[in-house]
Amino acid sequence: LIPLLYFCAGAALRMSRGSSAGFDRHITIFSPEGRLYQVEYAFKAINQSGLTTVAVRGKDSVVAITQKKVTDKLIDASTVTNIYRLTDKIGCVMTGMLADSRSQVQRARYEAAEWKYKYGYDIPMDMLCKRMGDISQIYTQNAEMRPLGCCMIMLAIDDEYGPQLYKTDPAGYYCGFKATSVGVKQIEANSHLEKKMKKKPDLNYKATVELAISCLSTVLALDFKAAEIEIGVVTADNPKFRTLRETEIEKHLVDLAERE
Repeated sequence: LIPLLYFCAGAALRMSRGSSAGFDRHITIFSPEGRLYQVEYAFKAINQSGLTTVAVRGKDSVVAITQKKVTDKLIDASTVTNIYRLTDKIGCVMTGMLADSRSQVQRARYEAAEWKYKYGYDIPMDMLCKRMGDISQIYTQNAEMRPLGCCMIMLAIDDEYGPQLYKTDPAGYYCGFKATSVGVKQIEANSHLEKKMKKKPDLNYKATVELAISCLSTVLALDFKAAEIEIGVVTADNPKFRTLRETEIEKHLVDLAERE
């Protein structure tokens, strides 16, 4: 009886401390506060890559910029990327664990291809983002799966709605944005973007690219070289998703430096 009392007292003490008290051991169990710790840990895993991503929607374009870090001098830098094409017109920027990111990209390409096969036309970006969010949400319910430690930002020019910028996270939440960020400096970047977007600027393509670069540069307090960042763009004139070459990035960096 005495050992049982000690056990109960210990369990009560652990609960009263407000710690996770074992609720983080299982993905499908809520804590008494209504939290799913494993999902919260997945959000923290996004920051393990040490990267920050910024995306901005202009009047005729969408631009996403992320850092490019090559961890080993022996790695071929041309094979390292966080920007992927999902379809001809839809691109995405992944932030977080690289292997999880590639798995999610592969699934998104499969979903887009299946839609095209089934319905005979390209999947709209909001539907693709919704589908990826639904899949991520299922991972928070089933014990045999773990949430993916990555965040997907999608960009495209929609035939009906024009420039579109969406984001989906490990919890399965998704929605459209005027501008957004994710990663280590997410809070600072979002605050910077809020100030800039408050004036409702009339952003053409060049201004959109430069706003994204200046935001990332400001929050990280770094002056970038062209090889240290990646930029993915879609424009109304050229709705096919593409990544900018280093020479194009260099030109934007020079223009931005001259203006400042």
